[in-house]
Amino acid sequence: MKYSSKKFLGFLLTSVTLFTILLVSISAVSTIVHSQTIIIQPKNSSELIDVAWTYPPDALDPATGFCDPDQVIFNVVYQQLVEPNVSNPLQVVPGLAYNWTTTNYQNWTFYLRNNAYFSDGVKINATTVWFSFYRTILMGQGPGVNNYINLLFNSTQYEDTGFALPWGVGNAIENVTGLPTSNNANLTATILASILSHFNANNQTILKIMEYPYQAVVVKGPYEVQFNLLHPYRYFILDIAYWWGAIQDPVFIDEHGGVQANTPNSYIDEYGMPGSGPYMIKSVGSSYSTVVLVKNPNYWGNNVTGLPPELQPAHIPVVIIYYGLSHETRLEDFDNNFAQLSYVSPQYLGYLYNNYVYKQYVSFNQVFYLANEIQGCIDYIGMNTQVYPTNITALRLAIVHAINYTALLDLYEFNGTLLAREALGPIPSTYPIYYKVLNITHLSLYSYNISLALHYLNEAGYEGDFYVTLPNGTIIGNPKGNPLPTLDIYITVSRPTAILEEELQIIQEDLEKIGIPTAIKSVLPSVIDSWTNAQVSPNLAYAIYSADWPDPVFQQLLPLTDAFFGGISGNWAWVNLTILQNMYNTLPFITNQTQQLQLVAQAYKIIYNYAPYIWMPTPTLYYLVQPYVKGFVAQELAYYFYNMLYYQPITFTLVSPTTSTTTSVSTTSSTTITTPTTTLTTTTTHSSSSITLDVIIAVIVVIIVIIVGIILFLRGRR
Repeated sequence: MKYSSKKFLGFLLTSVTLFTILLVSISAVSTIVHSQTIIIQPKNSSELIDVAWTYPPDALDPATGFCDPDQVIFNVVYQQLVEPNVSNPLQVVPGLAYNWTTTNYQNWTFYLRNNAYFSDGVKINATTVWFSFYRTILMGQGPGVNNYINLLFNSTQYEDTGFALPWGVGNAIENVTGLPTSNNANLTATILASILSHFNANNQTILKIMEYPYQAVVVKGPYEVQFNLLHPYRYFILDIAYWWGAIQDPVFIDEHGGVQANTPNSYIDEYGMPGSGPYMIKSVGSSYSTVVLVKNPNYWGNNVTGLPPELQPAHIPVVIIYYGLSHETRLEDFDNNFAQLSYVSPQYLGYLYNNYVYKQYVSFNQVFYLANEIQGCIDYIGMNTQVYPTNITALRLAIVHAINYTALLDLYEFNGTLLAREALGPIPSTYPIYYKVLNITHLSLYSYNISLALHYLNEAGYEGDFYVTLPNGTIIGNPKGNPLPTLDIYITVSRPTAILEEELQIIQEDLEKIGIPTAIKSVLPSVIDSWTNAQVSPNLAYAIYSADWPDPVFQQLLPLTDAFFGGISGNWAWVNLTILQNMYNTLPFITNQTQQLQLVAQAYKIIYNYAPYIWMPTPTLYYLVQPYVKGFVAQELAYYFYNMLYYQPITFTLVSPTTSTTTSVSTTSSTTITTPTTTLTTTTTHSSSSITLDVIIAVIVVIIVIIVGIILFLRGRR
């Protein structure tokens, strides 16, 4: 019994010793937690850099500039009576006018804010509005002519005299001054230019002319102005929301060249002028390669509450816009966080994201912004309907059925999503009326049908006395005629994208399959400007048409099929059909929407069978936006407003635990590394095991007490 007790005691002591060693070993194992805080932010929080635009503006005067890159500058430097609602292109928000009324869509009255002024301090009132619209129209440039024809001035008078004159202004001048201007366009233009170039709203003669009630724009009071249209037009409020409705500084204009009929102001075109917006133009690079905007310190809206987002004061002090950068530069500038806004073609989106400096922290969708789907843009190739051989309808039908449209559309696929849309033009498929028209007419997109194409081509060959030779040697058309000449496809955009070049190559190959020889050619803007009639224009011209405001009839249907808009204004097919011309005299101004829809459907049938255009996929508008840029909203017509943008750095905390056998003492160390783009904070924590030394000692004490108790118990039994 003694031997057994000693043996048991030895075993117990050995177990306690081993257990103690084990606990001490465990206590030596610790967990190290590495914590990293990543802050993604701009290199310079006072600047925003935009490299999204692939070509430059054409002018900085809102009465002259007439291309898409102008828009983002004009949005924030100049302002209109109403502004486009960037979140909903079919609506407007109050601008320099806080309210407006109309009862018949023909007479519109606007009530102006009494606290607005230009950045140079010149006050804005009703006379400034009269000055601005009459200047824009009289100058005879694209914005005034294209956007106010048959609304604020008469197209017949313009065609007959060469002057765009606000209707009724001749009568107003004659009524007040007695000068014979009512039937003398040349004299009216001269006097109006003089009034605008020496504008003095306090001059009673000028004031009475502006108050004359029977004219396009009437000053009704210091802050009340009335527009009287030639026709009722329910989209007028959308028309004047864009830059050709900009209210302009008469003092600055008179000091820098004044106003001349049918003549741009070269100084303001180059440098711009003071506006009433939240930004000012600070500097302009050579050929508009760079435009720098700075926050307007005297912005009238700085302390005004309740302004819509489009009018709010600027958040970022400086905006630098680089125009026309190469694809590689636009890609790298975004990937390296140099630029906040950029754009690359769909086929390069994957490459861009894979090389993005913050790819491990930010998903693709966090930098990819898809714009509002109501778009007024359409891509096409116009086939000149007035010159041989594309004046043969059967040839045009052969061409539209020879093209593989699916192959064109596939070029825009990215991650299973098509970043383009198809449409049977001239109205884009994003307008509700588009599908209503197709339902009425039962029309569909032109089909890719080689047999049908050859049928039409053979018919055209006999009509036009030509033939083509297929790749297999077969002759199509009149074998006794002449070979079909090579058709040149001219690219009217200044910097074609890589994806456009691929599209045109597919079209060229498709046409060669049915024996039609083509050549793709670039052309200088100066040459395009010389294409003033159908006879000097090419057979085929690729173009992109962008609506000025969201009206599917006046801004989509007519510009591409009305003879008045032939050539550079949109109608590159030089469509001139009497039945359409008669319809178009009143079609845009019909306020009965059901009646208008029926007439649009009738026009669509005529255009479809006439086949004046190859309708190409139109790219969906999207942008690449750094994830810390907030407030970005974009749509096809207004694009975006820099004053809505602000920075909100993004913070990520990364935790990575590891283990090591170190002394069980808890410590924390922190290292912070800061760069202009990223703040990286690393925190390392050494934490001991949950079984502390005190607990181990307590356990040992308890075990010893138990052992002592057992020994005493055994001795007692002995």
